[in-house]
Amino acid sequence: MKKKLGLFCGFVFAMIAQFISADDVSHPLVYKIDIKKEISNTTRLYLSNGLAEANALGADAVLIHMNTYGGQVDAADSMRTAILYSPIPVYVFIDNNAASAGALISIACKKIYMRKGANIGAATVVNQTGAAMPDKYQSYMRSMIRSTAEAHGQDTIIQKNDTIYKWKRDPLIAEAMVDERVAIPNLIDTGKVLTFTAQEAQKWGYCDGIAETPDEVITQYLGYKDYQIKSYTPSWYDDLKGFLMNPIFQSILIIIIIGGIYFEMQTPGLGFPSAAALLAAILYFAPLYLDGLAANWEILIFIIGVLLIAAEIFIIPGFGVAGISGIVLVVGGLIMALLNNTNFNFEEVSGKEFGEATLTVLVGLVAGFILMIWLSNKIGHRGMFRKVALNADLKDAISSPDLSPLIGKEGIAATVLRPSGKVLIDGEFYDGVSDSGFIEKGRRVKVVRFENAQVYVENIIP
Repeated sequence: MKKKLGLFCGFVFAMIAQFISADDVSHPLVYKIDIKKEISNTTRLYLSNGLAEANALGADAVLIHMNTYGGQVDAADSMRTAILYSPIPVYVFIDNNAASAGALISIACKKIYMRKGANIGAATVVNQTGAAMPDKYQSYMRSMIRSTAEAHGQDTIIQKNDTIYKWKRDPLIAEAMVDERVAIPNLIDTGKVLTFTAQEAQKWGYCDGIAETPDEVITQYLGYKDYQIKSYTPSWYDDLKGFLMNPIFQSILIIIIIGGIYFEMQTPGLGFPSAAALLAAILYFAPLYLDGLAANWEILIFIIGVLLIAAEIFIIPGFGVAGISGIVLVVGGLIMALLNNTNFNFEEVSGKEFGEATLTVLVGLVAGFILMIWLSNKIGHRGMFRKVALNADLKDAISSPDLSPLIGKEGIAATVLRPSGKVLIDGEFYDGVSDSGFIEKGRRVKVVRFENAQVYVENIIP
């Protein structure tokens, strides 16, 4: 009886041990990230957040499920860098298309798998109309896609007594996807940009296998028969943040910032322009700050610049050091917030990144000044701002002092009038605006009218 009881207990313990050990066996975790839209800051966030979560979960592999016609080169550059330096191997399954920027990202992956009928290539840099950009843009793209292919290294092949080194992904083939001048025997002649089908890509080393689904890639090619899969789920915040970081939208925000500051200075106390400028500044800096690009000191530089411009206009007569310094700080703060620099160290910032940031800001500034000039003609008793202007005129009529006794009096320009500044009349200083162009400091002037607590003067010719 004791013997039977001992055998039974042994059997039970063996079953429990087997159950526990089976529970302890960890299944490989494959983390999947979908890139199925235009390459932009939004998809860059998808990949960045997905790789971070995959690292946190200890994933064995990352699989990008791709279907894209391309998009922004700067976002693609950031994505391919993240893939190349990822501690977890990153694979890609091309489901129909990996064109342009999508091709660059795919080439960065450790292995490329394609669906039948899928395509990869056509990585020429184009503008919004689809026309090829100048060669300096193509040159950078050629170098970037070539170095991405080279990053995968070479295979060493021993043939008899000869040692041959063969690229795992031929950089010249990658370059042919960008430059129509590249010719490769038995593959492509000059005058054409290279695009592969799945079978062609497999033949030339740019596809490591053909599959119909991500599951087929994982089981057949990655070798994980019993695995877990987790997919990255984008949040509404990812889409919002990506939209706010779009260069075109950033330029629009700069237009609103500059326009709001200008119109608030033209009609102090109106409120709406300053509120619009403040909101635009928050929308501009907030996503950059949260993404780690904009630092506290860069935002502070921008704020100091705005305050210096305001001080130059409202406190310090004329336009000099404070105003110029303010403009430099505002522009500098906007540009540096777009750069991935550490304090004042710009060693890791490429000339291309600096140029793109500068272009984004300058486009916004130029467009903002053009818009200000156009809208300035619309503000008054007609046009889109007629109600605002009438309300401002009514407010000024109620609160502004009566300067009618000064009409016809003479004084001197206490500052340079370009056309605004300060004038001295009967020993008192007044805000003055020249009605006769530029007036030097110290010249005699005559008051011809007043408006909005300002006297309008003319130069008295000796």
